[in-house]
Amino acid sequence: MIEKPPKATGKEDLESLKIALSSNVQQLNEKYPYWDKVKYLPENKNYNNRMLWFALKSLRMLNYKFVNFGTYSFRYSITNEMLELLHDLDMNIGGYLTSENIIPAQNKNRYLVSSIMEEAIASSQMEGASTTRKIAKEMLRKNEKPKNKGQQMIVNNYQTINYIKNNAQTVFSIEFLKEIQRFMTEKTLDEPIDAGKIRDIDNIMVMDGITGNIAHNPPVHSELLPLLQDLENFFNRSEKTFIHPIVKGIIIHFMLAYIHPFVDGNGRTARSLFYWYLLKKGYWMVEYLSISRIIYKTKRMYEKAFLYTEYDDNDLTYFILYNLRAMKTAFNELKLYLKRKTEENNSILLLAHFKGININPRQAKILKNLIEKPNSVFTIKEIETQFVISNQTARTDLTNLVKLGFLSEIQINKRKVAFSKSIQFEENIQNFS
Repeated sequence: MIEKPPKATGKEDLESLKIALSSNVQQLNEKYPYWDKVKYLPENKNYNNRMLWFALKSLRMLNYKFVNFGTYSFRYSITNEMLELLHDLDMNIGGYLTSENIIPAQNKNRYLVSSIMEEAIASSQMEGASTTRKIAKEMLRKNEKPKNKGQQMIVNNYQTINYIKNNAQTVFSIEFLKEIQRFMTEKTLDEPIDAGKIRDIDNIMVMDGITGNIAHNPPVHSELLPLLQDLENFFNRSEKTFIHPIVKGIIIHFMLAYIHPFVDGNGRTARSLFYWYLLKKGYWMVEYLSISRIIYKTKRMYEKAFLYTEYDDNDLTYFILYNLRAMKTAFNELKLYLKRKTEENNSILLLAHFKGININPRQAKILKNLIEKPNSVFTIKEIETQFVISNQTARTDLTNLVKLGFLSEIQINKRKVAFSKSIQFEENIQNFS
């Protein structure tokens, strides 16, 4: 269980001011440690770690910026690390020219569909969707009906993200928020009436996923509408004091989870609001980042960032820093993924070119899938969905691979056909490799 930080006496507050501006304290503050880190640092001969913590708090107080929602006051600092991360993200996920060079134009739609799938799967898995990534992606690609609650959560998340993407410039409102939550939770709630409904009960507690202890008691239901009204105003207006859009999006993410206005789906809805806000502010490349995948991998750190904020006088800096680091990691992973996929496709296309075989990048990807998964069976609809192309283009890609001897048609019924590797597939692959 995370320990809440100690509170200083009046005398300790005065004593901490004497060391707050020392180089040692300023250097330590750059990583913005919480009490559970400071507590176990090697002792300084001039002051103990309790006093060091109070000195950090005094230093932070000099730089705090404040935001209020209802009767709740929150604060945050802008550290040097945050400035560096924000600059890097501005240059990469908001810079049109740079982004255009990172994502090959001919593959943009396919990469976009894949990233939205990854985001939907990871965000749902964080909330308990018990299915594998492989099964979930296949379900989405083949447009299959979900078989259980976990798969339904993923389908809902995927459809909601696409809905937000297509309505990114819509003005945020409480009614639109309720609609988003309804989309997220359709057919997954114990009480279907709770979809799209602001809760009217108070027996809602957020549990610590590791210890099982109560981590957060959300505001009572009588406070929800005023708090959501403040969130609506915060989302739509421009403050007199500038707040960086990415920082503001992260605060919106935190506040929706903190307010917890719904019986279920608050986490998924909060992450979708963050995604929506950044799209609205021109960070179009966020569509290609699976930030929830990074969060899912470091779920405990994500949960700690929430708890640190609440336990340390509503200091949002912990949560902001965590999310900025996650975004940077997501962007770096995207670059590696794009590099790997480009090299894979180019190698198959190059080999095919040398052998005089005319195939396009999509067909190269289909062949690669068959090399890796020989028992794969494709439908025209699946290829249409995967590559975001027309039905006729998907049909042409597959039938041409049949003519080249790589695929065979399988008649499923009078109207529907599927495609699998041909008997001579391995021989043909060997011939041009």
